[in-house]
Amino acid sequence: MDAARPKLDQGRGVIERYRELLPVSDATPVISLGEGNTPLIDSARLSARVGRGCEVFIKNEGVNPTGSFKDRGMTVAVSKALERKATAFICASTGNTSASAAAYAARAGIPCAVILPAGKIARGKLVQAFACGATIVPIEGNFDDALRIVRELGERNEFAIVNSINPHRIAGQKTAAFEIVDVMGDAPDFHLLPLGNAGNMTAYWAGYREYQGRKRSTKSPAMVGFQAAGAAPIFHNRIINEPETIASAIRIGNPASWKQAQAAIDESGGAADIVTDEEILDAQSWLARNEGVFVEPASAASIAGLFKYSPKIPELSRIVCTVTGHGLKDPDIILGRIGDLKSVAAKIDNVRRAIGF
Repeated sequence: MDAARPKLDQGRGVIERYRELLPVSDATPVISLGEGNTPLIDSARLSARVGRGCEVFIKNEGVNPTGSFKDRGMTVAVSKALERKATAFICASTGNTSASAAAYAARAGIPCAVILPAGKIARGKLVQAFACGATIVPIEGNFDDALRIVRELGERNEFAIVNSINPHRIAGQKTAAFEIVDVMGDAPDFHLLPLGNAGNMTAYWAGYREYQGRKRSTKSPAMVGFQAAGAAPIFHNRIINEPETIASAIRIGNPASWKQAQAAIDESGGAADIVTDEEILDAQSWLARNEGVFVEPASAASIAGLFKYSPKIPELSRIVCTVTGHGLKDPDIILGRIGDLKSVAAKIDNVRRAIGF
């Protein structure tokens, strides 16, 4: 009876949907949480703000299983690591990678160690890693220090590294570009995204180029990445030893995929630019209040970047902005704005007065 049941199509992850375009085989044990297939939202108010007949779309990666784009690459990295008989995973993280690695390790039944810069991780992400059973090791240093240690441990074959220096992470993340083209019918003219460790820029560009090479699109977009002003090594073309920004997910001074991301920018005719913390927080608030999309501060860098960069975009352009993580991943700033909520009597007139509109 069970053998006759049809296979459910819902909840398929990116490996099942794009298997022929990913480095997997029939021997690869697929570890998935149903990642990918995230919405591409037609953003009327952003389009109106840019004007000149431009269309703006939001690729909302915050609705992946652990709330960020990292899940796309993690499913491939973890699946391939299991194929190689890995017995433990390790990653350095500013937060989202730790949450994703911990969840996929739990799904695989494999232990996971997470190396974090002490006191620099959003609580929502730390909670996820802890809840999924990861061993968390805070260090007295920044993300770049954490990644250096992880590289050394990986060289000793003690752990399988699941950071974006693992090429299988990039392979999985490129599926977001496939999805955009599948929905739009072609690639956009411009793609804007936050720029931290730079793996996502690298992955999107690889995906667009692959689809164009396979004649599934007629073009590839100009890739434009935005770094926080206090953590902008690619923009300044120098390592930032003490990166600082409210947007913890892009608080990185020496991106692991720097060279590849710069190549994507150069080859696509794109750009790297900076936005201030104030611009990031303003964009985060604007997007939630005007489009109903609540993102973490680092994600809002692409929206802040759109506000700044849009005068350089030609009229009638189609623009995609990736928002990389859900707002509940890093809610502390918003929570600080709420303040004390005063209660009123449970009577209709009191409630009317409190509503005020």
